[in-house]
Amino acid sequence: MPGIAASQGIAYGQIFVYLQSDVEVPSYLVEPEKRIDEVARFDRALVMTRQQISKIMNEVEKNIGPEEAGIFDAHLMVLEDEALIGETIREFESTGRNIETCFHKVSSRYVQAFSEIDDEYLRERAGDLRDVAQRVLHNLLGQAENSLNRLADQRIVVASDISPSESATLDRSAALALVMDSGSKTSHAVIVARSMKIPSVVGVRNLTAKVTNGDWAIVDGYDGVVILNPSESTLFRYGKIQEQKKSFEARLLEVNRQPAVTLDGVTVSLMANIEKSEEVTKARTYYAEGIGLYRTEFLFLNTARIPSEQEQFIAYKTVVEAMAPLPVVIRTLDLGGDKPMAGKTDLFPKENNPFMGFRAIRFCLEHPEIFKDQLRAILRASTYGKVKLMYPMISGSEELARANAVLAECIAELKAKGVAFDADMEVGTMIEIPSAATTADLLAEQCAFFSIGTNDLIQYLLAIDRVNDRIAHLYEPTHPAILRTLRYVVAEAHKRKLPVSVCGEMAGDPIFAPLLLGLGIDCLSMSPSWLPSVRYLIRAMTMADARALATQALGMSSPKEIYALCDAFYRQRVRMD
Repeated sequence: MPGIAASQGIAYGQIFVYLQSDVEVPSYLVEPEKRIDEVARFDRALVMTRQQISKIMNEVEKNIGPEEAGIFDAHLMVLEDEALIGETIREFESTGRNIETCFHKVSSRYVQAFSEIDDEYLRERAGDLRDVAQRVLHNLLGQAENSLNRLADQRIVVASDISPSESATLDRSAALALVMDSGSKTSHAVIVARSMKIPSVVGVRNLTAKVTNGDWAIVDGYDGVVILNPSESTLFRYGKIQEQKKSFEARLLEVNRQPAVTLDGVTVSLMANIEKSEEVTKARTYYAEGIGLYRTEFLFLNTARIPSEQEQFIAYKTVVEAMAPLPVVIRTLDLGGDKPMAGKTDLFPKENNPFMGFRAIRFCLEHPEIFKDQLRAILRASTYGKVKLMYPMISGSEELARANAVLAECIAELKAKGVAFDADMEVGTMIEIPSAATTADLLAEQCAFFSIGTNDLIQYLLAIDRVNDRIAHLYEPTHPAILRTLRYVVAEAHKRKLPVSVCGEMAGDPIFAPLLLGLGIDCLSMSPSWLPSVRYLIRAMTMADARALATQALGMSSPKEIYALCDAFYRQRVRMD
């Protein structure tokens, strides 16, 4: 059964079906004289939940590591969220219904808002909020929580979904693998599983309905496949594959220490995408040559208030110092529309089409006070290393000029106050809207570099909502329209000696990386854990072959045939044995 490969490894064993059910929340009116006690009961439940999460956090730090324990910072922040708590109290005061009902109503609204966010990583944070909300409700109702820390024997855990705190309780000696009906590569359950080196496959639709406890299965975390009741020949074949994969992984890590240079001597720049300052450690561990995309939305989405200039400065400075002297490309806010801030309905009104709505640079230009706080913070951080700034969702030269004008105001303000900043800081723009791609020649006159966000560019060019299950199969990175657009953007940038990077998911896929390089992309930026695979392939190919691959692909009309061509290129150069 096909799914999405989430955590590498191969496992064979019997299945344990982990069934979770939502908390059943009773609803009733609270007598007026008991309402003070009702609020106090809510406070006690929040304190108890905080204690439980802190205990899990400490255990994860001790048994797995501090980076994985940091996952639960977001959980603790939910319990401090003034908007969530305040709205619950206001709901209680206005309706008089029991506090469980009010909290469930408010938290469900927040979960729904995060679930609709386009960015996969941020969308998965709905799971954090849902996890915390379920814990609070359990504590309010005096119910015991489910747990995966007492598996009777070694088992493959199959579930519809698993919350971060549930995944943290997995017994590493008993959990052979993790398989979920839903989820993605960026879910916290998967992050924890990867840290424990537990093979994982997600997105195996309705598997929980098709298996029973005791069924035997192979879980292939490399190719994202689950094989039920495998034959002897299949078991033998997978035993050999497992040996080859382990040997190959060791080679990947060894080669990752070497520079990304092709067989014909062309050096390729490989950088990392990060969300939080803690991820710098992983970027360094995998020998990233800088941060090609520092997403700054995380600072805003975990709180109901706008972070101050000083708070942002400290966050940016931490990353810049940790990576110095390597470059850090900081993207300004891609916030609004499909990434609403909790409790900020005045700033982010509900929209019918948020993907094309009031977001990113549009939001920033309409709220210059918020935009200028961020720009000043980035400028101030630029004195601590090599900082580059780029704008998201730019649609044309006029919008870019307006953004640069606000930046110029910030520069003048800092100069007037005698505040230090790097006067030579490079400013670039994302190319992720078709109008930006087709006017790349005009944009190139106003910036120092391009960074192509292939995720949104593909989505907009093909009119495909990549999170819509009914049409997600039409999301094809190898569509001729995509390749021709990339070729045009690169050509216009190179005419003016501007470097072009790709920071979308295509950059981290070794099947697509040679095609991008053959089209003239100068730098690939990706999740840190993808760096070894891409570096290995680069060292196993020539740039001349990559250019020939791109030329051949540009002459083809079928996205599937182009993908097959790229896949064959990869398999010819990367052998597991």
